[in-house]
Amino acid sequence: MSSMTDPRRVGDPAAPRRADGSAGDADYGGIGTGYSTYRRPEPVVAAAIEAALGPAVTVLNVGAGAGSYEPADRRVTAVEPSATMRRQRPPHLSVAVDATAEHLPFDDGAFDAAMATFTVHQWPDLAAGLAEVRRVTRGPVLVLTCDPAALEASWLTRYAPEVIATEARRYPAIAAVERALTAPGGGWVRVQPVDVPLGCVDGFSEAYYGRPELLLDPGARRANSAWSFVGPDVERRFERTLRADLASGAWDREFGHLRRQPSFAGSLRLVTGHRSPNP
Repeated sequence: MSSMTDPRRVGDPAAPRRADGSAGDADYGGIGTGYSTYRRPEPVVAAAIEAALGPAVTVLNVGAGAGSYEPADRRVTAVEPSATMRRQRPPHLSVAVDATAEHLPFDDGAFDAAMATFTVHQWPDLAAGLAEVRRVTRGPVLVLTCDPAALEASWLTRYAPEVIATEARRYPAIAAVERALTAPGGGWVRVQPVDVPLGCVDGFSEAYYGRPELLLDPGARRANSAWSFVGPDVERRFERTLRADLASGAWDREFGHLRRQPSFAGSLRLVTGHRSPNP
């Protein structure tokens, strides 16, 4: 059993936190209320995470949000600073600890493995956060993130380039994640591209690569934090232009092949840091 100084509210009191506790650049008190409706665990992604966790029994989930991808057959401890997100965790999951990645209230080596899904771009200090995660983890550390260098492959680049540019600024380079997962102490890192299936139920933007109509739903956009940074003018232009191109067939003439493409090799990456020597 890991030890904690306070099971419900722990962290750096000097770190800036929003009213609901959000510690990153996005205000989940404002945009996170319907998050669990749109951001459900995608089985293809969940299978990749399960495989990377290996035989781990105790798992730390940092930036856990509403609990997507938490494996049901392992003992999971969740950490989530946003009260809005913690309230959306289903009752069968553990109560999340209110803390931040940079200040984890656990003993050294307390967990067999750790995971961080769609969260590291929110951390104020990536290196400090992953160093803390490594400190409390004996085995692999998994980071599900997006490669900012691959974001422009999305059709969204044509209709909302500001959103893509925002995401590219916020997501850390994959090389930076690799460095943080190997230092200090060495080890090795595997970077695994994860293709997105056509019917992906986890509504990050690339999940709609072949279903553009779904991004006309404002709730779907709110479940992607980048939209909260671009302003209403961009959203109105996006809706107007996409609606017109769908009605005229312009979108389908250029991108219609995506509707029949079973998967999309986009920016999604699973980065796993191992302490053991490279086999």
